[in-house]
Amino acid sequence: MPTAALSGHFVTKIKPTTNALSVVYIKSASYSSDGNKPNVAAYKRGTGGRASFNGIVATVFGCTGFVGRYVCNKLGKSGAQLILPYRGDFYDAQRLKVAGDLGQVLFTPFDIRDEESIAKSVQYSNVVINLLGRDYETKNFKYKDIHVDGPRRIARIAREMGVERFIHVSYLNQSPNPKPLVLKKPSEFKISKHFGELAVREEFPTATVLRASDIYGSEDRFLRSFASAARIHSQYMPLYKNGQETYKAPVFVSDVAQGIVNAIRDCDTKCKIYQAAGPRKYLLADLVDWFYALMRKDESWGYQRYDMKYDPILPMKIMFLNMISPAYPLGGLHWESLEKEATSDIIDDSLPTLEDLGVQLTNMEDQVPWELKPFRAHQYYIAKVGEFPTPPNPKIQV
Repeated sequence: MPTAALSGHFVTKIKPTTNALSVVYIKSASYSSDGNKPNVAAYKRGTGGRASFNGIVATVFGCTGFVGRYVCNKLGKSGAQLILPYRGDFYDAQRLKVAGDLGQVLFTPFDIRDEESIAKSVQYSNVVINLLGRDYETKNFKYKDIHVDGPRRIARIAREMGVERFIHVSYLNQSPNPKPLVLKKPSEFKISKHFGELAVREEFPTATVLRASDIYGSEDRFLRSFASAARIHSQYMPLYKNGQETYKAPVFVSDVAQGIVNAIRDCDTKCKIYQAAGPRKYLLADLVDWFYALMRKDESWGYQRYDMKYDPILPMKIMFLNMISPAYPLGGLHWESLEKEATSDIIDDSLPTLEDLGVQLTNMEDQVPWELKPFRAHQYYIAKVGEFPTPPNPKIQV
């Protein structure tokens, strides 16, 4: 079987032993770091889709998280091989097996503090995606552990193992010295997200960073935090300054996942920072009013919104919820979540966005009504057509 190296590719000619016409197969492959033998993992095959292989071998850290599930689905749908590190019970990650065809999705246990397990996870990959993040701290993992030290360790090992692309998802409003709004001191979440970016770019200079705003979708922690019974007092909704000074540009989770996939395909995205925000900006007060109107919990239901500083029960409620559930805050209600909720999304015009990655952004008006359907009041009541009027959309802020 003669082979010839042409511009970093192998051209393989195969002649069948039968009397049929000669068939020529051309396979594309990239050389390994030593320049002597090709990287077998880079061979493309198939015609596209889950049953094919497009040359991407991606390790997705945080695959079992909210965004991770969407990223795995889009990568598997395009024909990528997936290496999915997980911690804890394997059955939490097993559902991702159907993201790709047989043999395309592989699992490996890892610990973010164990360098050997990280190296094992990335040794055969040409793309590493870091989606690890934590909205709240635990006794085992603080913000610095999961947002700074962990990404630094993963980026360094990925570079040492010869990984070609590194994608890191950060937070839109990250800052080294954020102004406290609800908290009495600067947010550790925002600070750790900022220094996590710096750590990744220091260890992997060509990394691509996506700064995401509040992400909504199925099983999110944005819409469902407002819909949760833990967030509202009966029919009363406390917000920072009644929601009148907070502006949000939430982004649909599928758009963020598509931006990650598009960034992998485009080599020009190396060393760049992209802002993953929604196409429109809204006043938080208008958004929350709209959410409850969609859930048929408007003023006629008893819904009222007010400034949280006049609520003496809220601090006690947060303390009680965190005391009875030390593993995670019930309903996502804790002080850092309220600080993040009160933070306005600032879009930097000097930085590219998801639209620059070729993503057609989804409007909240087209997606949120479907997302909030399970939270409607009197869910099992079969309404007549037109019995409940469609609430007006929230006002778009310029």
